[in-house]
Amino acid sequence: MSFAIGLRCRKCGQEYPLEPMRVCNFCLSPLDVAYDYKAIYRVINRDVISGGPRSIWRYRHLLPIDGEALDIGTGFTPLFKADNLGERLGLRHLYIKNDCLNPTYSFKDRAVSVAVNKAKEFGFDTVACASTGNLAASVAAYAAKARMKAYVFVPKNVETGKLTGIAIYKPNLVIVDGSYDDVNRLCAELCEKYNWGFVNINLRAYYAEGSKTIGFEVCEQLNWQPPDCIVAPAGSGLMFTRVWKGIQELSMLGLIGPVNTHMYLTQAAGSSPIVHAFEVGSLHVHPVTPKTLVSSIAIGNPADGYYALMLARQSGGGAIGVTDEEAIEGLELLAQTEGIFAEAAGGVVISGLKKLAASGLIKSDQLVVALITGAGPRTQETVTHVVQPFQVKPTIESFDRAVRMAV
Repeated sequence: MSFAIGLRCRKCGQEYPLEPMRVCNFCLSPLDVAYDYKAIYRVINRDVISGGPRSIWRYRHLLPIDGEALDIGTGFTPLFKADNLGERLGLRHLYIKNDCLNPTYSFKDRAVSVAVNKAKEFGFDTVACASTGNLAASVAAYAAKARMKAYVFVPKNVETGKLTGIAIYKPNLVIVDGSYDDVNRLCAELCEKYNWGFVNINLRAYYAEGSKTIGFEVCEQLNWQPPDCIVAPAGSGLMFTRVWKGIQELSMLGLIGPVNTHMYLTQAAGSSPIVHAFEVGSLHVHPVTPKTLVSSIAIGNPADGYYALMLARQSGGGAIGVTDEEAIEGLELLAQTEGIFAEAAGGVVISGLKKLAASGLIKSDQLVVALITGAGPRTQETVTHVVQPFQVKPTIESFDRAVRMAV
């Protein structure tokens, strides 16, 4: 049985049973899953976790699922020391958390794994989502495994490669003539009409819990210590806040020591409402109209923007924006130093990290973890300019001539 005891409003503290709910009925703020941490403390330790499956379900004591979980191998992705990139950026202890290696190639599998399992517990036969692409693929894949129907809604500007990566699982794929924020509004209305489990609407509280497993894994893979800094991309801001929650839970349960991790979020300059609020010292994250090729985090009205903003400030971290050109440069730098082909959001992280290191906000001797949350092959059109092959005849002379001309 799960140790989850209910839902609790993040703002006013109002409590609710474990049901599919969108927001607090009193103040319309987000809901979080609450746990019986005293009971968890009595049964969990490092050995119990280490003896679990090599997936997010090694942390099942801290996830809100009863019974046996449906699992397609999500989580426990590599964390490795990025010496080549660290040398380029002047960071001696830089690590990459490579979540490109989840089953559908993004961190969204973590959140969807929990949400779809919870949807089955609630008796839904259909799951749905609003997505910029990665989430839709994950929902479609998990629905296929769970033998559930799926409706996935994406904006019209989703890359062709992502559409293929969604459609292969044969969900009901719906392309909406509008932005992600238009898609999200439509899904919120549909959630009131259809008895479906919308993973990022009426199942959002459970969906959010999957992302905190990144924080669990990072600390475990660092030999049970929290890093000095985490640099992450932010669209809605939800993943950014959940990683922090995961680290805090480990500390509360005595699995790691005190936490003094500085949290830095990165956004594309063309869709950076959280960064803008941080830079001007505002308490309010004002919606924007996204104008960026970094589509996976192009959310103009981030649902958890305020909470991500507060976390960046209160953790002693920050928020930084990068241009589309810088995002592509960061994407190429990551590939050419560490052999990871990430989507453009990964380039945002690397270029943001580069700026933070150059400014001295992140020090050369700090232990830094950069979160790479999605793979690049589905968005190859962003970097087709790198294809510059030698053109040769099938002779040694032709090859030697081409090499000489290229020098």
